[in-house]
Amino acid sequence: MKRILIIDDEAPMRDTIKIILESSGFETLQAESGERGLSLAREHLPDLTLCDVNMPQMDGTAVLQAFRADPDLAMRPFVMMTGNPSQTPQRVGMNLGADDYLVKPFKLPDLIQCVETRLKRADLHWRVEGKTLQELRSTLHSVLPHEFFTPLAGILGLSEVLKEEAADLTTEKIINYATDIERSGQRLHRTLRNYLKILELDQNEPAAKPVRLGDPVTAAEAKALVETTARAVATKHKRAADLVLTLQSCTPSVDRDTLAAFVEELFENACSFSRQGTPVTVEFFSEKNGMTLRVSDRGRGMTPEQIGQLGAFKQFDRKRYEQQGLGLGLSLVGRLLQRTGGTLAVRSVMGEGTTITVHVPNA
Repeated sequence: MKRILIIDDEAPMRDTIKIILESSGFETLQAESGERGLSLAREHLPDLTLCDVNMPQMDGTAVLQAFRADPDLAMRPFVMMTGNPSQTPQRVGMNLGADDYLVKPFKLPDLIQCVETRLKRADLHWRVEGKTLQELRSTLHSVLPHEFFTPLAGILGLSEVLKEEAADLTTEKIINYATDIERSGQRLHRTLRNYLKILELDQNEPAAKPVRLGDPVTAAEAKALVETTARAVATKHKRAADLVLTLQSCTPSVDRDTLAAFVEELFENACSFSRQGTPVTVEFFSEKNGMTLRVSDRGRGMTPEQIGQLGAFKQFDRKRYEQQGLGLGLSLVGRLLQRTGGTLAVRSVMGEGTTITVHVPNA
Protein backbone atom coordinates (compact mmCIF):
# COMPACT_ATOMS: atom_id res chain seq x y z
CA MET A 1 0.00 0.00 0.00
CA LYS A 2 1.41 3.36 -1.04
CA ARG A 3 2.00 5.87 1.76
CA ILE A 4 1.09 9.54 1.22
CA LEU A 5 2.28 12.33 3.52
CA ILE A 6 -0.09 15.32 3.84
CA ILE A 7 1.46 18.56 5.10
CA ASP A 8 -1.02 21.40 5.70
CA ASP A 9 -1.57 23.79 8.59
CA GLU A 10 -5.36 23.66 8.10
CA ALA A 11 -6.85 20.63 9.89
CA PRO A 12 -10.09 20.49 7.80
CA MET A 13 -8.05 20.32 4.59
CA ARG A 14 -5.80 17.59 5.98
CA ASP A 15 -8.79 15.56 7.11
CA THR A 16 -10.55 15.93 3.76
CA ILE A 17 -7.52 14.80 1.80
CA LYS A 18 -6.97 11.94 4.24
CA ILE A 19 -10.53 10.66 3.75
CA ILE A 20 -10.28 10.90 -0.04
CA LEU A 21 -6.94 9.11 -0.24
CA GLU A 22 -7.73 6.37 2.27
CA SER A 23 -11.04 5.63 0.52
CA SER A 24 -8.98 5.14 -2.63
CA GLY A 25 -6.68 2.59 -1.01
CA PHE A 26 -3.76 4.74 0.14
CA GLU A 27 -2.16 4.91 3.58
CA THR A 28 -1.72 8.46 4.91
CA LEU A 29 0.40 10.43 7.34
CA GLN A 30 -0.55 13.94 8.47
CA ALA A 31 1.54 16.90 9.58
CA GLU A 32 0.31 20.31 10.72
CA SER A 33 3.56 22.14 9.92
CA GLY A 34 6.52 22.02 7.60
CA GLU A 35 8.87 21.07 10.43
CA ARG A 36 6.65 18.18 11.51
CA GLY A 37 6.20 17.07 7.92
CA LEU A 38 9.94 16.95 7.28
CA SER A 39 10.44 14.94 10.46
CA LEU A 40 7.75 12.41 9.46
CA ALA A 41 9.18 12.17 5.96
CA ARG A 42 12.65 11.32 7.24
CA GLU A 43 11.19 8.74 9.61
CA HIS A 44 8.72 7.03 7.27
CA LEU A 45 10.02 7.81 3.74
CA PRO A 46 6.58 8.35 2.11
CA ASP A 47 5.95 7.32 -1.47
CA LEU A 48 4.54 10.80 -2.23
CA THR A 49 4.12 14.07 -0.35
CA LEU A 50 1.31 16.63 -0.70
CA CYS A 51 2.43 19.92 0.83
CA ASP A 52 0.68 23.26 1.23
CA VAL A 53 2.69 26.27 0.08
CA ASN A 54 1.49 28.94 2.52
CA MET A 55 2.32 27.85 6.05
CA PRO A 56 3.86 29.81 8.94
CA GLN A 57 7.55 29.40 9.79
CA MET A 58 8.60 26.62 7.38
CA ASP A 59 6.51 27.07 4.23
CA GLY A 60 6.06 24.64 1.36
CA THR A 61 8.99 25.88 -0.69
CA ALA A 62 11.32 25.47 2.29
CA VAL A 63 10.03 21.92 2.84
CA LEU A 64 10.58 21.15 -0.84
CA GLN A 65 14.15 22.48 -0.71
CA ALA A 66 14.84 20.30 2.34
CA PHE A 67 13.46 17.25 0.51
CA ARG A 68 15.59 17.81 -2.56
CA ALA A 69 18.70 18.33 -0.42
CA ASP A 70 18.14 15.10 1.55
CA PRO A 71 19.65 12.02 -0.12
CA ASP A 72 16.91 9.81 1.36
CA LEU A 73 14.04 12.01 0.11
CA ALA A 74 15.40 13.70 -3.00
CA MET A 75 13.95 11.20 -5.51
CA ARG A 76 10.49 10.96 -3.92
CA PRO A 77 7.50 12.68 -5.62
CA PHE A 78 6.51 16.05 -4.13
CA VAL A 79 3.27 17.88 -5.03
CA MET A 80 2.67 21.46 -3.91
CA MET A 81 -0.81 22.78 -3.00
CA THR A 82 -1.96 26.38 -2.77
CA GLY A 83 -5.16 28.40 -2.57
CA ASN A 84 -3.45 31.46 -4.03
CA PRO A 85 -1.41 30.51 -7.12
CA SER A 86 -0.55 34.15 -7.86
CA GLN A 87 1.29 34.47 -4.54
CA THR A 88 3.71 31.65 -5.35
CA PRO A 89 3.95 31.17 -9.12
CA GLN A 90 3.92 27.60 -10.34
CA ARG A 91 7.31 27.90 -11.99
CA VAL A 92 8.92 28.69 -8.62
CA GLY A 93 7.86 25.33 -7.25
CA MET A 94 8.83 23.57 -10.44
CA ASN A 95 12.25 25.21 -10.50
CA LEU A 96 12.81 23.99 -6.95
CA GLY A 97 12.01 20.44 -8.03
CA ALA A 98 8.27 20.00 -7.40
CA ASP A 99 6.70 17.22 -9.47
CA ASP A 100 3.25 18.81 -9.73
CA TYR A 101 1.02 21.64 -8.51
CA LEU A 102 -2.60 21.52 -7.21
CA VAL A 103 -4.69 24.68 -6.83
CA LYS A 104 -7.24 24.65 -4.00
CA PRO A 105 -10.07 23.89 -4.02
CA PHE A 106 -9.39 20.91 -6.24
CA LYS A 107 -11.87 18.25 -7.26
CA LEU A 108 -11.65 14.69 -5.99
CA PRO A 109 -10.83 13.21 -9.43
CA ASP A 110 -8.06 15.79 -9.92
CA LEU A 111 -6.43 14.85 -6.62
CA ILE A 112 -6.58 11.11 -7.29
CA GLN A 113 -5.35 11.52 -10.86
CA CYS A 114 -2.43 13.66 -9.70
CA VAL A 115 -1.39 11.18 -7.02
CA GLU A 116 -1.73 8.13 -9.24
CA THR A 117 0.15 9.78 -12.12
CA ARG A 118 3.06 10.83 -9.93
CA LEU A 119 3.31 7.42 -8.27
CA LYS A 120 3.22 5.78 -11.70
CA ARG A 121 6.09 7.92 -12.93
CA ALA A 122 8.07 7.30 -9.76
CA ASP A 123 7.71 3.55 -10.30
CA LEU A 124 8.50 3.80 -13.99
CA HIS A 125 12.29 3.81 -13.74
CA TRP A 126 12.26 0.72 -11.51
CA ARG A 127 10.13 -1.15 -14.09
CA VAL A 128 12.41 -0.05 -16.91
CA GLU A 129 15.44 -1.04 -14.87
CA GLY A 130 14.05 -4.47 -14.09
CA LYS A 131 13.08 -5.09 -17.70
CA THR A 132 16.46 -3.99 -19.02
CA LEU A 133 18.32 -6.07 -16.46
CA GLN A 134 16.26 -9.16 -17.26
CA GLU A 135 16.86 -8.76 -20.99
CA LEU A 136 20.61 -8.42 -20.49
CA ARG A 137 20.74 -11.39 -18.15
CA SER A 138 18.89 -13.58 -20.64
CA THR A 139 20.93 -12.49 -23.68
CA LEU A 140 24.38 -11.83 -22.27
CA HIS A 141 24.24 -14.16 -19.25
CA SER A 142 25.96 -11.52 -17.18
CA VAL A 143 25.16 -9.41 -14.17
CA LEU A 144 26.26 -5.81 -14.50
CA PRO A 145 26.41 -3.39 -11.60
CA HIS A 146 23.16 -1.79 -10.46
CA GLU A 147 24.67 1.66 -10.94
CA PHE A 148 24.42 1.29 -14.73
CA PHE A 149 20.69 0.77 -14.68
CA THR A 150 19.45 3.44 -12.31
CA PRO A 151 20.56 6.39 -14.50
CA LEU A 152 19.65 4.46 -17.66
CA ALA A 153 16.14 3.96 -16.29
CA GLY A 154 15.89 7.67 -15.56
CA ILE A 155 16.86 8.51 -19.14
CA LEU A 156 14.42 6.02 -20.67
CA GLY A 157 11.59 6.76 -18.27
CA LEU A 158 11.71 10.53 -18.58
CA SER A 159 12.08 10.26 -22.34
CA GLU A 160 8.90 8.18 -22.41
CA VAL A 161 7.05 10.82 -20.41
CA LEU A 162 8.22 13.55 -22.79
CA LYS A 163 7.01 11.60 -25.81
CA GLU A 164 3.63 10.71 -24.32
CA GLU A 165 2.74 14.07 -22.80
CA ALA A 166 4.75 16.63 -24.79
CA ALA A 167 1.61 18.44 -25.97
CA ASP A 168 0.41 19.03 -22.39
CA LEU A 169 3.73 19.95 -20.79
CA THR A 170 4.72 23.51 -19.98
CA THR A 171 8.12 24.86 -20.95
CA GLU A 172 9.19 24.72 -17.31
CA LYS A 173 8.30 21.03 -17.02
CA ILE A 174 10.10 20.19 -20.25
CA ILE A 175 13.22 21.97 -18.98
CA ASN A 176 12.97 20.09 -15.67
CA TYR A 177 12.67 16.74 -17.43
CA ALA A 178 15.56 17.60 -19.76
CA THR A 179 17.69 18.59 -16.76
CA ASP A 180 16.95 15.27 -15.05
CA ILE A 181 17.83 13.38 -18.25
CA GLU A 182 21.11 15.30 -18.46
CA ARG A 183 21.96 14.46 -14.84
CA SER A 184 21.21 10.79 -15.42
CA GLY A 185 23.40 10.85 -18.52
CA GLN A 186 26.26 12.44 -16.61
CA ARG A 187 25.92 9.87 -13.85
CA LEU A 188 25.92 6.99 -16.35
CA HIS A 189 28.99 8.46 -18.06
CA ARG A 190 30.88 8.68 -14.77
CA THR A 191 29.91 5.12 -13.85
CA LEU A 192 31.04 3.71 -17.20
CA ARG A 193 34.28 5.70 -17.02
CA ASN A 194 35.07 4.30 -13.59
CA TYR A 195 34.11 0.77 -14.59
CA LEU A 196 36.35 0.85 -17.68
CA LYS A 197 39.20 2.27 -15.63
CA ILE A 198 38.84 -0.57 -13.11
CA LEU A 199 38.90 -3.13 -15.94
CA GLU A 200 42.01 -1.47 -17.38
CA LEU A 201 43.81 -1.57 -14.04
CA ASP A 202 42.77 -5.17 -13.40
CA GLN A 203 43.97 -6.34 -16.82
CA ASN A 204 47.44 -4.89 -16.39
CA GLU A 205 50.07 -6.93 -14.59
CA PRO A 206 50.54 -5.84 -10.96
CA ALA A 207 53.59 -3.66 -10.49
CA ALA A 208 56.50 -5.21 -8.63
CA LYS A 209 56.76 -2.03 -6.61
CA PRO A 210 54.61 1.10 -6.19
CA VAL A 211 54.57 3.27 -9.31
CA ARG A 212 53.53 6.80 -10.20
CA LEU A 213 51.00 6.28 -12.98
CA GLY A 214 51.50 9.57 -14.83
CA ASP A 215 53.35 12.85 -14.90
CA PRO A 216 54.48 14.29 -11.55
CA VAL A 217 52.69 17.28 -9.99
CA THR A 218 54.22 20.12 -7.99
CA ALA A 219 53.04 20.99 -4.49
CA ALA A 220 51.33 24.17 -5.71
CA GLU A 221 49.62 22.35 -8.58
CA ALA A 222 48.44 19.58 -6.27
CA LYS A 223 46.92 21.98 -3.76
CA ALA A 224 45.10 23.86 -6.52
CA LEU A 225 43.92 20.59 -8.10
CA VAL A 226 42.44 19.31 -4.83
CA GLU A 227 40.60 22.58 -4.26
CA THR A 228 39.32 22.88 -7.83
CA THR A 229 38.09 19.28 -7.94
CA ALA A 230 36.38 19.50 -4.54
CA ARG A 231 34.66 22.78 -5.43
CA ALA A 232 33.43 21.38 -8.75
CA VAL A 233 31.84 18.36 -7.07
CA ALA A 234 30.36 20.54 -4.31
CA THR A 235 28.82 22.87 -6.88
CA LYS A 236 27.31 19.95 -8.79
CA HIS A 237 25.63 18.71 -5.60
CA LYS A 238 24.66 22.26 -4.53
CA ARG A 239 26.91 21.83 -1.50
CA ALA A 240 29.35 24.72 -2.06
CA ALA A 241 28.41 26.24 1.31
CA ASP A 242 29.08 22.90 3.05
CA LEU A 243 32.63 22.48 1.76
CA VAL A 244 35.38 22.90 4.35
CA LEU A 245 38.93 22.86 2.96
CA THR A 246 42.08 22.33 5.01
CA LEU A 247 44.88 22.19 2.46
CA GLN A 248 48.65 22.32 2.86
CA SER A 249 51.37 22.49 0.25
CA CYS A 250 52.25 18.88 -0.38
CA THR A 251 54.18 17.28 -3.23
CA PRO A 252 51.92 14.36 -4.11
CA SER A 253 53.19 10.85 -4.58
CA VAL A 254 50.66 10.27 -7.39
CA ASP A 255 50.02 11.83 -10.79
CA ARG A 256 47.43 14.49 -11.58
CA ASP A 257 44.68 12.15 -12.81
CA THR A 258 45.03 9.80 -9.85
CA LEU A 259 44.91 12.64 -7.32
CA ALA A 260 41.84 14.10 -9.03
CA ALA A 261 40.17 10.66 -8.98
CA PHE A 262 40.81 10.31 -5.25
CA VAL A 263 39.25 13.69 -4.49
CA GLU A 264 36.30 13.29 -6.87
CA GLU A 265 35.27 9.79 -5.80
CA LEU A 266 35.62 10.33 -2.05
CA PHE A 267 33.86 13.69 -2.17
CA GLU A 268 31.07 12.34 -4.41
CA ASN A 269 30.33 9.65 -1.82
CA ALA A 270 30.41 12.16 1.03
CA CYS A 271 27.91 14.42 -0.75
CA SER A 272 25.64 11.54 -1.74
CA PHE A 273 25.43 10.14 1.79
CA SER A 274 25.04 13.33 3.83
CA ARG A 275 22.40 16.03 3.91
CA GLN A 276 22.73 19.50 2.49
CA GLY A 277 23.60 21.95 5.25
CA THR A 278 26.02 19.60 6.99
CA PRO A 279 29.77 20.12 6.54
CA VAL A 280 31.94 17.99 4.29
CA THR A 281 35.63 18.41 5.07
CA VAL A 282 38.53 17.81 2.68
CA GLU A 283 42.05 17.71 4.17
CA PHE A 284 45.27 17.41 2.18
CA PHE A 285 48.71 17.32 3.81
CA SER A 286 52.10 15.56 4.10
CA GLU A 287 52.42 12.73 6.60
CA LYS A 288 54.88 9.85 7.11
CA ASN A 289 56.96 10.60 4.00
CA GLY A 290 53.94 10.70 1.77
CA MET A 291 50.63 12.29 0.86
CA THR A 292 47.43 12.10 2.90
CA LEU A 293 43.93 12.97 1.68
CA ARG A 294 41.03 12.81 4.14
CA VAL A 295 37.32 13.40 3.44
CA SER A 296 34.80 13.55 6.29
CA ASP A 297 31.02 13.93 6.34
CA ARG A 298 28.26 13.95 8.94
CA GLY A 299 25.95 11.64 7.07
CA ARG A 300 24.27 8.31 7.71
CA GLY A 301 27.41 6.37 8.55
CA MET A 302 28.04 2.63 8.37
CA THR A 303 28.18 -0.27 10.78
CA PRO A 304 31.46 -2.17 11.31
CA GLU A 305 29.96 -5.05 9.30
CA GLN A 306 29.19 -2.77 6.38
CA ILE A 307 32.68 -1.28 6.45
CA GLY A 308 34.13 -4.78 6.29
CA GLN A 309 32.01 -5.56 3.21
CA LEU A 310 32.97 -2.49 1.18
CA GLY A 311 33.81 -3.33 -2.39
CA ALA A 312 32.80 -2.85 -5.98
CA PHE A 313 29.04 -2.70 -6.52
CA LYS A 314 28.27 -3.19 -2.79
CA GLN A 315 25.37 -1.16 -1.42
CA PHE A 316 23.56 -1.33 1.89
CA ASP A 317 19.90 -0.94 2.95
CA ARG A 318 18.86 -0.31 -0.64
CA LYS A 319 15.19 -0.97 0.15
CA ARG A 320 15.23 1.95 2.54
CA TYR A 321 17.66 4.32 0.84
CA GLU A 322 18.05 5.44 -2.78
CA GLN A 323 21.78 5.03 -3.23
CA GLN A 324 24.19 6.43 -5.77
CA GLY A 325 27.73 5.14 -5.81
CA LEU A 326 29.52 3.76 -2.77
CA GLY A 327 30.96 0.83 -4.69
CA LEU A 328 32.52 1.63 -8.02
CA GLY A 329 34.10 4.84 -6.75
CA LEU A 330 35.73 3.23 -3.74
CA SER A 331 36.71 0.23 -5.81
CA LEU A 332 38.49 2.50 -8.28
CA VAL A 333 40.26 4.27 -5.42
CA GLY A 334 41.29 0.87 -4.07
CA ARG A 335 42.71 -0.27 -7.41
CA LEU A 336 44.69 2.96 -7.77
CA LEU A 337 46.05 2.56 -4.24
CA GLN A 338 47.20 -0.97 -5.05
CA ARG A 339 49.22 0.43 -7.95
CA THR A 340 50.73 3.26 -5.93
CA GLY A 341 51.38 1.33 -2.71
CA GLY A 342 48.86 3.40 -0.74
CA THR A 343 46.35 2.55 1.96
CA LEU A 344 42.71 3.40 2.66
CA ALA A 345 41.22 3.67 6.14
CA VAL A 346 37.50 4.03 6.93
CA ARG A 347 36.14 5.32 10.22
CA SER A 348 32.37 5.49 10.48
CA VAL A 349 29.67 5.68 13.16
CA MET A 350 26.00 5.11 12.36
CA GLY A 351 24.09 8.36 12.61
CA GLU A 352 27.24 10.46 12.97
CA GLY A 353 29.14 10.23 9.71
CA THR A 354 32.10 8.75 7.88
CA THR A 355 35.77 9.65 7.44
CA ILE A 356 37.84 8.08 4.68
CA THR A 357 41.61 8.56 4.68
CA VAL A 358 43.89 7.82 1.75
CA HIS A 359 47.67 7.74 2.29
CA VAL A 360 50.25 7.17 -0.44
CA PRO A 361 53.95 6.96 0.52
CA ASN A 362 56.58 8.62 -1.60
CA ALA A 363 57.70 6.39 -4.48
